[in-house]
Amino acid sequence: MDILKFIFFLSLFCSFISARCICPDTTCGDEGFSIRFPFRLEQQPQDCGYPGFDLRCNDQGKSILNLPFSGNFFVRDINYLTQEILLYDPNDCLPSRLSNLNLSSSPFRVTYYQNYTFFSCSSEFFSSKFTTIDCLSNSTISVLATSSVNLAKAMNMCTVIYTLPVPLSSRVQNAGWFSSDLKGDLLLTWNIPGCEECEANGGVCGYTANSTSKNISCFDRQSTGRSSKGLEILKILALAIVVPAVTCSLGIPCLLCCIDRRRWDWGANGGRETQNRATATATVTPQLSLVPEGLDNTTIESYKMVVLGESRRVPGPNDITCPICLTDYCPKDTVRCIPECQHCFHVDCIDEWLRMNGSCPICRNSPSPEGHHPHS
Repeated sequence: MDILKFIFFLSLFCSFISARCICPDTTCGDEGFSIRFPFRLEQQPQDCGYPGFDLRCNDQGKSILNLPFSGNFFVRDINYLTQEILLYDPNDCLPSRLSNLNLSSSPFRVTYYQNYTFFSCSSEFFSSKFTTIDCLSNSTISVLATSSVNLAKAMNMCTVIYTLPVPLSSRVQNAGWFSSDLKGDLLLTWNIPGCEECEANGGVCGYTANSTSKNISCFDRQSTGRSSKGLEILKILALAIVVPAVTCSLGIPCLLCCIDRRRWDWGANGGRETQNRATATATVTPQLSLVPEGLDNTTIESYKMVVLGESRRVPGPNDITCPICLTDYCPKDTVRCIPECQHCFHVDCIDEWLRMNGSCPICRNSPSPEGHHPHS
């Protein structure tokens, strides 16, 4: 019972340790940022991350975030304190992705937007003082984008492709007469889960253990790294302790039961076995005869019978124990003796024997039918 109690409390302790254990920080390749809650890698447990924050690594060790309606983006950096993530286009042409950017069904949003007008201009008449978007341009057509209203009005020699809000890390105060190649990263932020205060205090967010409602708590980050290693060590120790404990708790009762059973058997049969071993040195255990038929009752009753006195002395080469039933003779017991060999036995024992076997149980001599009258 004590062992079972120990196992029970050990399991509760393991559960408590697991409850306080946050998934350890991980990385994808040699990137300079860590991946932790609310983000998680796909191979990690579901509880390591928040829905919508799943990342995966490609063969080049790049972290990839999939926006449901906008496709895959590479992750440049993650700032957990400000809850911001920097993304860039795997083909290094972010402007081509901006016209189709759709953040619905994702937990992310854009902090700042700036309207940009995109122009398609002939490279022959295009001035080199304007910055073009190289990944959208070719040898004959140059594409540029500007947030300057003045420049947009002056670009009458070019064709307007579209005007759209472009996500920026901060508002452009004075665009002047400049155009932009929009090579910056896509800056997104998230509000839920809100872990800014936890991160500011040196903690890390995570799910509260055994919470069916997926409550989020703040945990000590310094213990986070140790907790995963500690949990592994605890699991090893638990296996090293629990498995032998369970084996002992099941094996010891079985062993005690076997010992008690052997003691009971010895107590019930020990006296008889001892008597049998002691008698076996002085008597011969009767064996079944190979003669299929015994003597008739007339012949058997013709053999001499003797009623024993107080001394229990049996005539002839006999001791005080009946060789058939292995019981000591008592005064006034009646014994019958076989004529030729003078071996004597209890009347009931030898009569039954001779009805089935025609020979002496001890020497195997076959007695003659010559009768002897009983006397006392």
